[in-house]
Amino acid sequence: MSKSSFGCALCAQDGGDLVWRSDKLRVVHVEEDGFPGYYRVIWNAHVAELSALSPEERAECMGAVVCVERSLIEHLKPAKVNLAALGNQVPHLHWHVIARFDWDTHFPNAIWGEPQRPRDHDREAAVGALLDVVNAQIRGYLAKGETPQEK
Repeated sequence: MSKSSFGCALCAQDGGDLVWRSDKLRVVHVEEDGFPGYYRVIWNAHVAELSALSPEERAECMGAVVCVERSLIEHLKPAKVNLAALGNQVPHLHWHVIARFDWDTHFPNAIWGEPQRPRDHDREAAVGALLDVVNAQIRGYLAKGETPQEK
């Protein structure tokens, strides 16, 4: 497993606003218009597939995804949290963890699809105002090595 790969956007930069980093992975908040609860969990080493990780590394990666998902659910109360690991355009292991709301522009479709309605800037701002507490909870879970359970 190489540490980085020339030309890979996720090797060259954080891939969003850094929330937490360890030697193995990082969590970033993604600035995406209309989707204030959008995060990525990014494996630091340049690998394309989850199966390239050891069982322990897979558990650590998915544990971080769960930490982000639970934090979004507990604080933002979305209709759904979408998880995606595509990698077609950036073949570097990363998970999209996206809080979805029944009022967001694309719901119930994927955020990469066609919009269904206009943006609700007031609701987006209300969600954005909660991100500091979401970020703090993510950092707390990951610093302790905890994987939260549904309450």
